[in-house]
Amino acid sequence: MILTTTDGKKVNLKNGKDISIPLSNTSENPRAWYVEPPIIEPVRTANWTGAVAEGGSVNFRNIFFNPHGHGTHTECLGHITKKVYSINEHLNTYFFNATVISVTPIDVPVPEADRVDQVVFSDQLEHFAHRSDIKALIIRTQPNPITKKNKNYSNTNPPYLSPDCLPLLDKMGVRHLLVDLPSVDPEFDNGKLNFHHGFWGVPDTPQFDRTITELVYIPDAIDDGDYLLNLQVAPFENDAAPSRPLLFEFY
Repeated sequence: MILTTTDGKKVNLKNGKDISIPLSNTSENPRAWYVEPPIIEPVRTANWTGAVAEGGSVNFRNIFFNPHGHGTHTECLGHITKKVYSINEHLNTYFFNATVISVTPIDVPVPEADRVDQVVFSDQLEHFAHRSDIKALIIRTQPNPITKKNKNYSNTNPPYLSPDCLPLLDKMGVRHLLVDLPSVDPEFDNGKLNFHHGFWGVPDTPQFDRTITELVYIPDAIDDGDYLLNLQVAPFENDAAPSRPLLFEFY
């Protein structure tokens, strides 16, 4: 099926590139924020088991997981507000002009904590400073091993984005930010979440139409450049929900 966009570009909707990470109840599932692996198990009662392999009539399983800690998810400003606003309520358009960019985080010593942080700064995005039409920015950090898809990020001090990127993102027109990291903010920041607050304008100028998608995986076979993004999000009434971003090439 061929779709023609309002600016005359075409995409083949049969050729979407999925950059989400599937959820599984194995040790291969990615994890962050000190959560245990997801649990997917049959419902069991005194008289019945929800597993065909165990004699049940159907497979009927409970799933216990955390959207922030167990894989690709999209969140709204309700992630950091007293009222838990719903991603299902505030994300109501699903196709966006998107740009994929690859960056190598810069080592920044933090002597007081005896560690070295890896940070993405605004000057690494300056190539796009002239653009004002990038509704969704997708950041792939380098190096890009496939082990990102099953890494336990807890207590590893993953890379993050500097708040100095925020004015440039505003200039570029970014409303939806997608990263292959467990968070846009540091793992160790005493709960400040400066980037989250700045991106969503919380508390002074709340931006209800902005989203952050974390823990995507962008294979090396996907080139940097412009795409049509279909941001599919499970309809959970929660600040965040599992999501499946799909990229379509223009031709």
